[in-house]
Amino acid sequence: MQTHTLSRGALAEESKTPEQKRKLDIALIGAPVDLGQNKPGVDMGPSALRFPDVDRNLVKSLQALGHNVQDLDDIEVAHRARLPVPEAGDRAKYLDHIIVASKRLAHAVAAAAEHGQFPIVLGGDHSVAIGSVAGMSSVFRRRNENLGLLWIDAHADMNTPEISPSGNVHGMPLACTIGMGPRELTYLLDYCPKVRPQNVVLIGVRDVDHDGDRDLDERRVVKKSGVHAFTMRDVDEMGIAAVMDQAIRIAMEGTAGFHVSFDIDFVDPSEAPGVGTPVPGGGTFREAHLIMETLSDSGCMTSLDMVEVNPVLDDRNRTAKLAMHLMLSAMGKSIL
Repeated sequence: MQTHTLSRGALAEESKTPEQKRKLDIALIGAPVDLGQNKPGVDMGPSALRFPDVDRNLVKSLQALGHNVQDLDDIEVAHRARLPVPEAGDRAKYLDHIIVASKRLAHAVAAAAEHGQFPIVLGGDHSVAIGSVAGMSSVFRRRNENLGLLWIDAHADMNTPEISPSGNVHGMPLACTIGMGPRELTYLLDYCPKVRPQNVVLIGVRDVDHDGDRDLDERRVVKKSGVHAFTMRDVDEMGIAAVMDQAIRIAMEGTAGFHVSFDIDFVDPSEAPGVGTPVPGGGTFREAHLIMETLSDSGCMTSLDMVEVNPVLDDRNRTAKLAMHLMLSAMGKSIL
């Protein structure tokens, strides 16, 4: 029955003219963080997302949908190339600098949301979500409300320093948001957790770290955490529309809305080659757009991350162009 209800809502939204659809005051916030991983170029993601094509840019495209758009530029962050190489065996590389970047982003997101704006965070690697989720969660917390979270990604991002194979923090942000990981990140803005695990949904996961010789690894963390995970097998068997209907219901149970953190590596590398950790067998072009269209139709999305676009690894900016068009779908662009 829930699926039918959501489908009717989607049909009602689609029947509206462009002028009738929800118009937003959007705040674009660049987060050129490259500290959570080890490949150069992801810090150029915000620029690539703003200007993926000589003939189109993100601000004008959003304005063409009827939205008011304010580009708040990039937060100031440290960059890997200017920092000493982490020591061998470092379990959370560049942690001190990631803490600073996360606080700055959290404050920027919270300020935008408090002013009634819809924050869109342009990453940067996925460690930026530690700050963006904290910022949105803090706004809801001051209203005595809860925030849901949809995490769309090829990876679970639920490692902790103790179990991470690499020490790269971009593999830990979801764990941090539910209270697992370095205290400086889990207690960012002085409270923990930022979201309740029962309102967190992983979508499209297909690469989870597993070590059968250890008592605890990422796969076991995911299973014990209380988050809801829809793997790519679930997407294959159920279809992305059914997955999204269930995901939205879970994220909205006892919450006032949900944040969406979209890692472009959810999409198959054949469509999105410009990512640092590509995994075959990902979502299709249309599955990715249907996700975003469904989120727009729901009217419950409060904020959005688009992360892990790496222009250095891209093919003629294909990934950045796709990511921009996915954001437009999330903001109400439709076929008719």
